[in-house]
Amino acid sequence: MAADWLSVEHQNTGKRSRPLGVAIQISSGHFPRACASTKNLMTKECCPPWTGDGSPCGQLSGRGSCQNILLSNAPSGPQFPFRGVDDRTYGQMNNGSTPMFNDITIYDLFVWVHYYVSRDTLLGGSEIWRDIDFAHEAPGFLPWHRLFLLLWEQEIRELTGDENFTVPYWDWRDAENCDICTDEYLGGRHPENPNLLSPASFFSSWQIICSRSEEYNSHQVLCDGTPEGPLIRNPGNQDKTKTSRLPSSADIEYCLSLTQYEAGSMDRTANFSFRNTLEGFANPLTGIADAFQSSMHNALHIFMNGTMSQVQGSANDPIFLLHHAFVDSIFEQWLRRHRPLLAVYPEANAPIGHNRDSYMVPFIPLYRNGDFFISSKDLGYDYSYLQEPDPSFYRNYIEPYLEQATKIWPWLLGAAVVGAAAAAVLAGLSSRLCCHKRRQLQEEQQPLLMEKDDYHSMLYQSHL
Repeated sequence: MAADWLSVEHQNTGKRSRPLGVAIQISSGHFPRACASTKNLMTKECCPPWTGDGSPCGQLSGRGSCQNILLSNAPSGPQFPFRGVDDRTYGQMNNGSTPMFNDITIYDLFVWVHYYVSRDTLLGGSEIWRDIDFAHEAPGFLPWHRLFLLLWEQEIRELTGDENFTVPYWDWRDAENCDICTDEYLGGRHPENPNLLSPASFFSSWQIICSRSEEYNSHQVLCDGTPEGPLIRNPGNQDKTKTSRLPSSADIEYCLSLTQYEAGSMDRTANFSFRNTLEGFANPLTGIADAFQSSMHNALHIFMNGTMSQVQGSANDPIFLLHHAFVDSIFEQWLRRHRPLLAVYPEANAPIGHNRDSYMVPFIPLYRNGDFFISSKDLGYDYSYLQEPDPSFYRNYIEPYLEQATKIWPWLLGAAVVGAAAAAVLAGLSSRLCCHKRRQLQEEQQPLLMEKDDYHSMLYQSHL
């Protein structure tokens, strides 16, 4: 499918970027229903024959193929001390013998994907490992969410039939409140219950899923997509001791000045790391990790004081899209300012799932973190407020005039000298005449006392 993701609309200026002339073709991967059987899940291989030519996955027609996956052997960091632990089919699905499937909306599918990538690890019994996240608190945070937005936008385009659809972004720099929390946009406050959305909002009937992480952990089960109630949001009434304000322009500028994409432990304790500072685990004015404060990206989630404040279920709130689109634009600014090589992204020793060649969980087809550590322009999209002047405009309109100017510049210089000399002569004559006339006026024609009306007229003109 084409991933020509255009840039997004700016809430404050209403500007929209131009379509780029680039369209990156990304292969489309699916998990066929024919593969959703106990046998195929247990063997971990499924290439159903295509009715068009009878070959597995339609390989003879170039429709698809089944290939082995080559995994990176680069070591992960020490944050996840277990090896060989895979709880994707533990208990709840009897190691795959009783698979679980559910018909859900496309939106809920993406919510579930974000839940799944950040959920805790079930170790059996009552054992839970919480310090694991394949999309947050490590180098993969920005590339993962970039791909997430691209795929989400593409699905919305296909659902609506609008190939020009672009995910909007909310520029929250220096904001004092949620400017987009109105019924016209993403839902105002309920008049009787501040934690709910206004009944006049389209999103007031929004049902959320995957928001009860502690309940899933206690039962050692995965979220199954069952609706769990209305969307909750109470912007501005968050814990002020943890997040006192929304990010400022100065916060972003300091963040962009950090030259290292990742540093130190490459997790939430990293100092002077652009990724960790933008994510919000480090002070945006010093770059030093701070476990007691949430800033930048994290500050917006905390500020919303509801569904957005819970990592696993945060994608339920449509503000998630607008927020992360703007975070992606800051990431893009950093890439353009520092122009890092791919080698800047850690190849090894990052937390599990975050090395450069690690595949991003749980996308199909498979993508590596390093695949999206490139400029958005190379992926086929841009942001209106980051666009540079069109080079073709300079080439087609400015250059011809400059070329003509270089040919006639001696004549222009000569004319300028002659003009300056003539102006000097005229200025001298004018000065003499004016002085003579002023002197004559002062000595011979000026009255000793002004009339009352003339005095007020002079004051009026002076004020103007």
